[in-house]
Amino acid sequence: MALIDLGDVSYNVITAGAGAPLMLLHGFTGCADSWSGVQPALAARFELIMPDLLGHGSSDAPPDPSRYRMERCVSDLVSIMDVMGLERCNLLGYSMGGRIALAAALRHPRRFASLVLESASPGLASEAERRQRVAGDNELAGLIEREGVGNFVARWERLPLFSTQERLPAAVRARLRQQRMANPPAGLANSLRGLGTGVQDPLWERLGAVRVPCMIMAGELDLKFVAIARRMAAAIAGSRLALIADCGHAVHLEAPAQFVRLVSDFAAALSR
Repeated sequence: MALIDLGDVSYNVITAGAGAPLMLLHGFTGCADSWSGVQPALAARFELIMPDLLGHGSSDAPPDPSRYRMERCVSDLVSIMDVMGLERCNLLGYSMGGRIALAAALRHPRRFASLVLESASPGLASEAERRQRVAGDNELAGLIEREGVGNFVARWERLPLFSTQERLPAAVRARLRQQRMANPPAGLANSLRGLGTGVQDPLWERLGAVRVPCMIMAGELDLKFVAIARRMAAAIAGSRLALIADCGHAVHLEAPAQFVRLVSDFAAALSR
């Protein structure tokens, strides 16, 4: 574990393994430990860089929601690479982390050698959808501040999006809940306000500008994100689409062996 000071904020960054550098970006309510189930296998092939995103884990949780905005988040990731002496790395993002990874690859294509998007979205296309999502995220942020992380996590885990996670072993579900509960309430609330899908500029019209090799994956039981993944794959030239059977939103949790194999095979194909 290392704290990387960027001046106005510090990021907690976990590193492991050796090989080609691979930065892993967790989802909302996650942290670097979210990758624990796949870390040993991936670390056998890659040098893993796993930051706690702003407002999560042991990274700072600034009080200003604008500090969480997508453009500043992307700039922070590049600054972390600079501090670590990394000119380029491979980039993988899950859910919220996938939105960030996509934005980073579009903004800084020379800094990223490849892109893996797990259950990710380019944002919401219509202004009406974005307004509705902003209102919902603001309401959720207020609930976190009023009632605390515990009540929020209980509500979060009941979302249909995560229903397939009920099949996970009890120890895995307990560790996942512990990760979620350890996040600071102000960090989660301001992450929703500053980095939620509604406040993000949609990237649908820019997908054709993705120039790095890209793999898009989703669990076949996650019908919403399967549809999104298919649309993204059709728009990103040369991208690879991977749909994982009998799996929901969190492929790395629900099908870790397949997840590792897909990521490793993708990297191997690029090195040929």
